[in-house]
Amino acid sequence: MSRDSDIEGLKKLVQTIQANDTKVIAQINHAGSAASSKVTGMAAVSASAVRNPAPSGRNGEMPQAMTQEQVAQVVKDFAAAARRAKAAGFDGVEIHSAHGYLLDQFYSPLTNKRDDEYGAQTMEGRLRLHREIIEAVRAEVGQDYLVALRLGGCDYQEGGSTIDDSVEACVLLESYGVDLLDISGGMNGYMIPGRTEAGYFSEMTERIKEKVTVPIILTGGITNIESAESLLAAGKADLIGVGRAILKDSLWAKSAMQG
Repeated sequence: MSRDSDIEGLKKLVQTIQANDTKVIAQINHAGSAASSKVTGMAAVSASAVRNPAPSGRNGEMPQAMTQEQVAQVVKDFAAAARRAKAAGFDGVEIHSAHGYLLDQFYSPLTNKRDDEYGAQTMEGRLRLHREIIEAVRAEVGQDYLVALRLGGCDYQEGGSTIDDSVEACVLLESYGVDLLDISGGMNGYMIPGRTEAGYFSEMTERIKEKVTVPIILTGGITNIESAESLLAAGKADLIGVGRAILKDSLWAKSAMQG
């Protein structure tokens, strides 16, 4: 999504997916300190000069704290990526703020040590970059285009973001204009140590669902239709995300619908 020259190739991908009666949303992301300078050719950056504690950044180098100018450029880059996604025919975009990537690095107190308006002293500060990106994306794609956000709501680590934080954050994110919230882990990644039950992020989604009106997606260890339906019936979320099961079996959804 980083260059206009990507659009034509992405159109072919989108058309193939949509030809199978399936909607497709583009997830747009900046890795921040999870990126390697050996790959990018640029110094790693983050909210602060703090080594990334997430699995995604375990081999990363010490990042540079982003300047105001760099932050402003990232906002523009997210908006441009959303514009390209819409031009390629995607049915929406999802802004990635989970699993220890850049927006999660601003949200999490473990990695955000800033003392400016993006600092972790308030939830508004932790989410200021999110708000600016959401507003910039909206300006590019319009009000009738789906804009989702994936939030790593809780770090499950001492000193990190909490489940209470995730509820407060989602209330603000809804007010900023997102249409859909996709809930996962923060600096712990997409797993919770020692938890293997289907829908292990449901404690978060159940509480968030009580406070917001936009649909909530629950992910995490859900591999069969029975678990998915049970979690929906229990009011844990509005939608279910299935990842690894579909990577193993591309016909998972068809099999589920056919019983």
